[in-house]
Formats: sequence, C-alpha cells, structure tokens
Amino acid sequence: MRNPSHSRSAPVVLSIVFLAAIVMVACNQTKETTPATQPAASTPQPTQQVFVVFEGPWAFAPDPKDANSVIAMAPKTARHRPLFVQDSPLASGVYDLSLPARSGSAAGTLDPNILQVKIDPATVQRVLDTKLVRYAVRLPKPDAYVPAAHALSRVGAAYPPDPSSEKNWVTSTSLRYTVATLNGFSVAGSPDTGTFNPLLLQVETPVINFVIAPVHDGDTGDKCRAHSRGSFGDLTKLLNVKLFVDFPEYGNDCHAQDPQNLRSSKAEIDQRSILERVAAWLESNPEDVQDASVTSASIAPGFLNSLIRGSAEGLKRHLLAALYFFGAPVGNCGAPQPGGG
Repeated sequence: MRNPSHSRSAPVVLSIVFLAAIVMVACNQTKETTPATQPAASTPQPTQQVFVVFEGPWAFAPDPKDANSVIAMAPKTARHRPLFVQDSPLASGVYDLSLPARSGSAAGTLDPNILQVKIDPATVQRVLDTKLVRYAVRLPKPDAYVPAAHALSRVGAAYPPDPSSEKNWVTSTSLRYTVATLNGFSVAGSPDTGTFNPLLLQVETPVINFVIAPVHDGDTGDKCRAHSRGSFGDLTKLLNVKLFVDFPEYGNDCHAQDPQNLRSSKAEIDQRSILERVAAWLESNPEDVQDASVTSASIAPGFLNSLIRGSAEGLKRHLLAALYFFGAPVGNCGAPQPGGG
C-alpha cells in the first residue's frame, strides 16, 4: 500500500526542480546579454604653447622643398652683431630648429599687421644657396605668426611710401607652436665656414629667441632712424623685392640722407670720396696723427690701422666719429618683418 504523503510529495519535488532549472537558464541568459563594460576614456595629454621670437631684419617664407616647413631669412651685414639663439652665437649659415612632439593646426595663420610679401620660391632657394651674407633658419610650419612688437611706419613700392600705408606693422614676429613638453628643442645645421655641433636648447619659459641686435643700441644720434631704413633696405635686397620703409615723424630732411634713397649719379658718395674727406679731416687734426702727411692718393681701405699713432682714447674717439661720418648704422631696428607665401 502506498504512503499517501509520499505520493503527494513527489510531484511537488519535481515542480521545484523544474522551476529552479528555469530560473538558472534565465539568469544565464541575463548574464550573456549584459553589455560589456566600456573602457575608461583616455586622459588627454597636457599641452602648452611655445613662442619662437625673431628680433632683427627677418623675413619668412615657405620652404621651397618642404610644404611642412618655413624659412626665416636675414641679411648678415656690418649694421648688426652676430645672430644669437638664446645665449649661443650662430655664424652665417643654414640651421634647423627641431621641436618635441607637437599638436595644433600648423595652419601658419598670419596676423593682419604682418607685412605680407610674395617671396618667390626661387629667391628663397637662392638665399639658402648664397653663403656668408645671410642667416637662414628652417622651422616646422607654425600654428600662427603673431606679433611680438609693433612700430608705426609706412611701406610701399615707391619712395617715399604713401601715407595711406601707415600702420602699426609687426617689427618682431613670434611663431606659435603647441607642444607636449619643453624638453627636446635643438638647433642643428651647417655654418658657411667651419663646423657646428648640434645645440640642445634649455627652454625654461615658453619662449625661444633668435636675435640679431644692432651694432649701436639706442644711439640718440640716429635722428632719422637711418639704421631701421638701412636694415630694411638690406633685407629687401636679399629678398629681391622692391619695397621701401618710411616713418611718419620724419620729413624731407631725412629723405635726403635715407640710405634707401641713394642714387649713384646724384646723392650717393662713393668710397674714394669718403676716404678723401676722412684724409682731409685727419690732416687738419694732427694731434692724434704722428704722420700728418696723409693725402688722398695714399688712402686705401684699412689705412686707419697703419697711419694713426695717437692715444687709444683718441683713436677710439676719432674712429667713432669717422664711423658716424661714414653713415654707419645706429639705433634700434624698427622696420616691418615681411612674411607670406
């Protein structure tokens, strides 16, 4: 005889087992359809802006052989001291500035106050190939060209430039880059003479300076800003472009002695005439010249070293006077820096 309680409990147990199986299957399906956890978003790397500032008679143009690079160019003349980057001098030559990893647009946007000049690629290549009379620095194309300094002037293809061109033109240009670190800036390249060891730049603030300073800083005798005019003339000659600069506060008296406005048939004094006049001056000042029999026929470049036998102070004083008489550059650069395609 069957036990009644056993008969009733068997279906119950089977029902419990079947229900448990259903629950387990449902749980497994739920686990399988749960979406995978998304990885955490990567932390953006810190960046900072660095400004490469060019002071002096510089111009900027695309590299004729590399669309991702630009060339900064400046004449090497007696008007200026040698080029310095940070605290290191650079001889005339072609150099490359290397940057650490960078981001940014590299659009090369020009500030509207930068004098835009079309510089022919063939001219840029000629500047690169011509030794001893120029400095050239190759850089990655920047995010933007921005002002580091301004000065009021006029610029035009006719002399004197029309007053309508008067503007606060950029006289010192800064190339802006976005980089991840201040470590990894270096300069390499080829001087026109000798050798050059790559230079690792110590960049503690986000500014790198390429500076060509005038021989005479802040000379108050430069009443017509002859240095700025002459420097701009040297630069346009290097670039083979016909442009002149003028300053609104100076009038016709300054135009008459402007080195940009000299013409060999009229205003320009040739070297022999200058030497003759210096010789006459020396003859009339025998106190610092032991041999006062100097004549125009005996004058030649370098004559001062062999003829003057006076005191060191007298020599220095008269050399400075002669340099000023020659029209040597004085004062600070204040002419526009051309840039563009």
